[in-house]
Amino acid sequence: MLRANRYALICAVVAAAGAAAQTSGLTNPYRMVDGWAKMPAGRIMGAVGGVTIDPDGKHIWAIVRCDATALDRFGDECLDSDLDPVLKFDMDGNVVESFGGGIFIWPHGIDVAPDGSVWVTDGARPAKIPPGSKRGHRVVKFSQTGEVLMVLGTPGKAGAGPDRFMSPADVVVADSGEIFVADGHVDEGNNRVVKFAKNGEYIKEWGKTGSAPGEFRTLHAIAMDSRGRIFVGDRSNNRIQIFDREGAFLAEWSQFGRPSGIFIDAEDRIYVADSESDNVENPGWEMGIRVGDARTGWVESFILYPWSNPQETRGHGAEFVAADSDGNLYAGEPRPRVLRKYVRVRP
Repeated sequence: MLRANRYALICAVVAAAGAAAQTSGLTNPYRMVDGWAKMPAGRIMGAVGGVTIDPDGKHIWAIVRCDATALDRFGDECLDSDLDPVLKFDMDGNVVESFGGGIFIWPHGIDVAPDGSVWVTDGARPAKIPPGSKRGHRVVKFSQTGEVLMVLGTPGKAGAGPDRFMSPADVVVADSGEIFVADGHVDEGNNRVVKFAKNGEYIKEWGKTGSAPGEFRTLHAIAMDSRGRIFVGDRSNNRIQIFDREGAFLAEWSQFGRPSGIFIDAEDRIYVADSESDNVENPGWEMGIRVGDARTGWVESFILYPWSNPQETRGHGAEFVAADSDGNLYAGEPRPRVLRKYVRVRP
């Protein structure tokens, strides 16, 4: 028992030292821009979910949930609303397209595939889905104008089979059209990655609940680099896990904090939003956005979330992030209800 306690203490010290090494002295080459996102007349900004960049490089897509007044409804903000939660912004922050009203209960993750199709997950928690509902536990593929092209999962029905999800959190689509779904957004849920063919046919899955390599506890984000490696934000295990496209485990990284959102650009720069660290869940770390190299895992810069007491603001700050070709960031903050832009300041 003494040896085990000593080992645990050594691990804690090493982890704390690693946290300090990854944040101490890191630069922040970004300037925060308030008021960038402009909502259509009469609409209040809701909780912001997933954020990504259009393949044209000239538009930002974001999930903006429907109920902008009652934060105690966390998990069903679009249940009783017909507002469009899928919004397309131009580079000046104006909404130029919107759709998805009446389709989701809790839209969460978003990806725009290389062919321009828009993929959105409905991560509603099982307790938030009314009996008989035809929404929730699914992934929807849209055209750029909101036409529903495909649905993965059985609407309103939680499960662990090839045609069911439980609170799917995020999705990423490869150049080949293969679809990878991070399922799901609850600690004791399916905790798996599900792979589908371009036509929606189930191929395989990997993962289960746990903390060993290849196991997960709340898959909150999924992304792909230029080599086709799959990066999974294993949030409740405070790590990113990396796999090949067949699910073979390659590596795990803890240096990016407690990952809520992951974005990898065309140059393999990785951007990780951490909205929950520096609390009892991941002591010794700080909330913010870490930017680094997806090839080496090296963290190069850090945008610290600067407001309030972190013990009281868990879940605040950037939970999702994307970057344009100029290196400017777009961060979705659910609790403060902000889609914020960070301009990269050139030396």
